[in-house]
Formats: sequence, C-alpha cells, structure tokens
Amino acid sequence: MDIILPALEIQALFDTVPDAVFFIKDCEGRYTHCNLTLVRRLGRKERDEVIGRTVSELFPVLLGGTYQAQDRRVLAGELIDNVLEIHLYPNQLPGWCLTVKRPLRNDGRISGLIGISRDLGQPDNRHSAYKRVQRVVDYMQEHFGETLRVQMLAELAGLSVAQLERHFRRVFQITPQQLLTKLRIEAAMRLLQGNNTIANIGQSCGFADQSAFSRQFKATVGISPRDYRALQASSPQS
Repeated sequence: MDIILPALEIQALFDTVPDAVFFIKDCEGRYTHCNLTLVRRLGRKERDEVIGRTVSELFPVLLGGTYQAQDRRVLAGELIDNVLEIHLYPNQLPGWCLTVKRPLRNDGRISGLIGISRDLGQPDNRHSAYKRVQRVVDYMQEHFGETLRVQMLAELAGLSVAQLERHFRRVFQITPQQLLTKLRIEAAMRLLQGNNTIANIGQSCGFADQSAFSRQFKATVGISPRDYRALQASSPQS
C-alpha cells in the first residue's frame, strides 16, 4: 500500500536537517511550506514571515528575479536535478549547494513545486579512492584557468573516465566538471571584488570568452558578473 506523507510532516522532518533547505511553493511561486533552515538563512525569526511570499519579496531584487525565473521553468514542467549552485542569502556568506526541484501535480495538472537545496559537504577522506582523486583536485586547483579534459584528469589518477566520475561523486558529491566550475566561479567572485575587467577575469578563470563566462556565472550564482560586482560594492561588509 502506498503511503503519502502530508506536507506538514515533510516540513517537520526537514526542520531537523540544518544543512538542507526544503520548500514547497504554489503555482504562483509563493511559499506554502519551508523548513526552519530556510527561515534562518533568510534572516527571519518565524516561518510565517516566509509563508505566502515569493522569492522576489524575500531576496534582493537581482537575485529574486533569477530564482523566480527558475521556478517558472519548473512550473512549466522542467526537472532541476542536482544542479550545483551558490546561494547568496541576505544574512550569511555565500554557500555551495546541490539543488533539486520537481513540479507537483494534482489530477495531472501542475499545482506547484517542491524542492531541496542541500549544502555541499566535506569530502569523504576515508574513501579508498580519496588519495587518487585528491591528486586530480590538486592539479585542478593549480590549472583551473587552462583547458582541462576529463580524459586527461582520469589518466592522471590512473582511472577510466567512468571510474573517475564515480569516485568523484562518492568523495566530493559532484562530478569533475562541476568541481572545475566551482573552482572557476570562486576565483571569479574573488577577482570581481577588484578592478580588473570582466572580460579579463573570465579569461583568467578559464572561460572561452566573456559571453561564456557571463552565462556560466549567472547559471551558478544567479546574477551576472556585473550585477555581482555591484552587489558586493553596495553590501555592508565590502
């Protein structure tokens, strides 16, 4: 017999998980359920301060619009599956996460969406392949601005491409390509706090051109490099 867990029970379950954000939204993108982790990261005290509102009302304008656009894609039927993102919450430092979003259907019609964003955890250094894949990570950290092929990285570890990708997921929870993106975006975020041009920053971080850099940055961070620079310049800690 199938057991359907009520939304409030799922919400209560995720209230006990501090390293994951859980939410349900209606077809207008308004939060109907969320866990306490999301409430705290938004700088709110009570869940009622989030329920009934949209991301545009809870996040800075630049971020809210992008998150809303992603919600619209899911409400149109798209699945978001383990997408590596960096979230910029109003009251804390940026944090890397893996996001999953699914449309909710009622009698065949999409009535909302459900999702989680779980924090990217620490590597599993007890895994038998840790030393091999860490050798690859060390190389990637030194050469992320260059063209790196997965085949070459696999050879460096003495593994097949399939083995490398499997071990990466086990040890780091992400693929080699996702880690490369992470390294490049982190470097770009640091450089964007300086005065170098966006084109030069993208090139130094391994992107083919400014257009490719801007697309990847926005897909990962939620806003363009130019808007991120402006956001950092206007933030209290800058």
